[in-house]
Amino acid sequence: MTDLSSLKLGFIGLGIMGTPMAGHLLAAGHQLFVHTLGPMPASIAGTRATQCTTARGVAERADIIFLMVPDTPDVEQALFGEKGVASGLAKGKTVVDMSSISPLATKEFAQRIRELGCDYLDAPVSGGEVGARNATLSIMVGGEPAVFERVKPLFEKMGKNITLVGGNGDGQTAKVANQIIVALTIEAVGEALVFASRAGADPARVRQALMGGFASSKILEVHGERMVKRTFEPGFRIELHQKDLNLALASARALGVSLPNTAMAQELFNACAARGGKGWDHSAMVRALEGMANFEIGQVAS
Repeated sequence: MTDLSSLKLGFIGLGIMGTPMAGHLLAAGHQLFVHTLGPMPASIAGTRATQCTTARGVAERADIIFLMVPDTPDVEQALFGEKGVASGLAKGKTVVDMSSISPLATKEFAQRIRELGCDYLDAPVSGGEVGARNATLSIMVGGEPAVFERVKPLFEKMGKNITLVGGNGDGQTAKVANQIIVALTIEAVGEALVFASRAGADPARVRQALMGGFASSKILEVHGERMVKRTFEPGFRIELHQKDLNLALASARALGVSLPNTAMAQELFNACAARGGKGWDHSAMVRALEGMANFEIGQVAS
């Protein structure tokens, strides 16, 4: 078994999610090489992490390279752009993409990396900023079992529910499925709380009552509270959930599958974005429902 403490790790993409995830690897004592397009976060800049000016620089120095960037084109650029990861790889290295991107593109990216004599895992996460900070992310992995087992101890520094779903692309497929469920559950919670509030009930007490029954969910717990308290700072931005539902709808078209309620949820997100809300937390989908009802949760019913 490989002694992971001797491996050099790379991390590309130090945003809201990537920064704490990289921080957990540092806290575990690993040597870390990092690169990000934005400003270097203070929590990383003040550590022993080595800053690299390019993704290629990370790949040249690290044995296992993690990516956590926003979208499919960003992963493609980080991997295969000028001075990208692929140009710095040597045989035997491993690339782990923890971004949430297209399952179909992931299969292509994995094939291109494997042709270089390297291993590839797609390992998108669920749990948001809180899960990233607390190292409680759910991690959905696609790739070869042996590669998964080799990297799993590192995943355990960042998450709790870690599942090998299948081959390359299957991790991304699981994440898309997750985002469908999350979006539709946010919509259901929003509808329920708008209805209850408009009927004259205290939405906070309704939420409390529902938390003890079959309707209980993490979405009702966390995002229901956001809706009641009107706290829509992200969190997970609407524009990112729009991206994920675009992946779902595009993949569904390619597969000949109909996702009618996913399309409806996307339209509600689009309505929020049209009001300048693409940076709102995705729980703010309820604002689109409130607009159609001409009534805001917590407003005194007439």
